[in-house]
Amino acid sequence: MSTMSLVGALNAGLRKSMADDDRVILMGEDIGTLGGVFRVTAGLREEFGADRVVDTPLAESGIVGTAIGLALRGYRPVCEIQFDGFVYPAFDQIVSQLAKFRARSGGRVSLPIVIRIPVGGGIGAVEHHSESNESYFAHTAGLRVVSCATPDDAFHMIQQAIQSDDPVIFYEPKRRYWDKGEVLDQSDRNLHEARVLREGSDCTLVAHGPTVATALAAALAAAEDGFSVGVVDLRTISPLDLSTLEEQTMTSGRVVVVHEASTFLGIGAEIAAAISESCFYSLRSPVLRVGAFNMPYPPAKVEDAFLPSVDRVLAAVDHAMNY
Repeated sequence: MSTMSLVGALNAGLRKSMADDDRVILMGEDIGTLGGVFRVTAGLREEFGADRVVDTPLAESGIVGTAIGLALRGYRPVCEIQFDGFVYPAFDQIVSQLAKFRARSGGRVSLPIVIRIPVGGGIGAVEHHSESNESYFAHTAGLRVVSCATPDDAFHMIQQAIQSDDPVIFYEPKRRYWDKGEVLDQSDRNLHEARVLREGSDCTLVAHGPTVATALAAALAAAEDGFSVGVVDLRTISPLDLSTLEEQTMTSGRVVVVHEASTFLGIGAEIAAAISESCFYSLRSPVLRVGAFNMPYPPAKVEDAFLPSVDRVLAAVDHAMNY
């Protein structure tokens, strides 16, 4: 057991995967000499060489297209998209080729590729550097979409994603990169298993990635007012661990989903529909959603009003309790 930042845990997880399997190759813009803009790959080029930690041109479509070719030849590429808003030039490669290859080949050919994407706001960045685009990829059959929230999960989930024979979109909450936490030597959870961080009998908050810390802070604040509020970290967006969500819904009867993406056609809408279908008679209020607004990401000076806050989450909890 050790204490690491989320960045450090990702770096350690990548290092272990590369040491364990020489087919693992890292690719991305400035990931070698610089170590990535967030320094996730710092020191890996010196340890494993320029043939395995590859600085690519500024061409996301080319990065993913090259990774597909490498995967067809037996490698396990890990691509870094420098910022979430930069993934769109690679969108055609991801949804038209990467996601469909296994089905197109009748299951005979797999593409074990991980695409790492720093996600979300909260760092005061300029346009195209703060996006929450998980719904695009979760809606695409053939992709697995996961979102780490803690250093422990970052360390273990990146290794599990690399071991997957299906392509994985791996979201990293950029405003949590320097949060620290304990990292265990072993994990008792698989890649697609949600985690109950806090039990609650009055209401359940469901979050992933950057909003997990927000949900936990809201649950603690609610406890001061006498409410028992639970928190579930999804950890995976596709496929959803519905059994854990159903279990917690039946316990509390109230669910609030928190995410940074717009609530319009967001993951919260899918969770609300699924819970309403399977747990209708256990619900004591409608499933509520707290997210960003359905508009382009605003300038940095007003992003705090745009992103879900503890106060907005608590307002939703109050609404559910008073329904």
